Amino acid sequence: MKHSNVALFVPHNGCPYRCSFCNQKEITGQAYQPTPDDVVSAVNTARKSLGDKTQNTEIAFFGGSFTAIDRGYMTELLSAAAPYVKNGEFEGIRLSTRPDAIDNDVLDILKEYGVTSIELGAQSMCDDVLIANHRGHSAKDVQDASHLIKDYGFSLGLQMMTGMYKSSDEKDKFTAKNIADLQPDTVRIYPTVVMRGTELFDLYRNGEYIPERLEDAVMLCSELLGFFEEKNINVIRLGLHDSESLHKNMAAGAYHPAFRELCESEIIYKNTLAEIQRNGIANCTAEFYVNPRSVSRFIGQNRRNLERLKALGIIAIVRQDCSLPKYGVRARQY
Repeated sequence: MKHSNVALFVPHNGCPYRCSFCNQKEITGQAYQPTPDDVVSAVNTARKSLGDKTQNTEIAFFGGSFTAIDRGYMTELLSAAAPYVKNGEFEGIRLSTRPDAIDNDVLDILKEYGVTSIELGAQSMCDDVLIANHRGHSAKDVQDASHLIKDYGFSLGLQMMTGMYKSSDEKDKFTAKNIADLQPDTVRIYPTVVMRGTELFDLYRNGEYIPERLEDAVMLCSELLGFFEEKNINVIRLGLHDSESLHKNMAAGAYHPAFRELCESEIIYKNTLAEIQRNGIANCTAEFYVNPRSVSRFIGQNRRNLERLKALGIIAIVRQDCSLPKYGVRARQY
């Protein structure tokens, strides 16, 4: 059964810093701070729509630094969500926060209220990148908080960004490796998007920051996705959520509403090229067998992969084979 979240956004609340790239009110389209009544309302709406599927659903507080907000406000929100977890109706409570807003005291409180999953906004594991983007924490803070979260028995999620100011592909790969070494249960990967009203927007306008091109972000993130999957780490998000506010306020950056699909399609295309080389296929019509669930990935958005193969002199006929893994490809000259 697919996992889902009842998501409540707490934009900027609790965050003592203003990161160079951050304008969460525009990203989420929400400046309003939720109340305990909003939590109950969101949960009741989810109960009606999900029916008996709520047991695989977490009540999630995203968008800010949840464990750094006013302690009374934090516990009010948790108190509104906790009864639905303690009665077994929902799987648990998920939240996102800063690495330097985790300690034993706060973890004791989160345990008491039924929190099950904690995601840390690591963003980078390179201290120079963190400093340049005013993150206000270090890579060691990420490591220390991650170990503590796992020691307490929470599910650990880590979030990283690619294409940040003063970063590079090599630094992003270094970040991915260091995140994998912490053995999180889940990872989110967000290519940097330039939002109006941020310091990064000013750097972009002044020519001091050059955003990732979409094509380059897809190449990098497809590699990172494959890397994490090889480590059996679940990548639960690739790219920002689509929203009207995001479209309105985005100035530049590697954004696409189907970014994950582009990355998965790139992985299959690379595997296809390797299969072509192994079988000596050239200038012909060929059959390509893929898992039924990966047919669209093989074809590519707007038939991009088929067109790329055609440019190599290969006309592809797509066949289905349930025995193949998600990114597996088997080729045969027609």
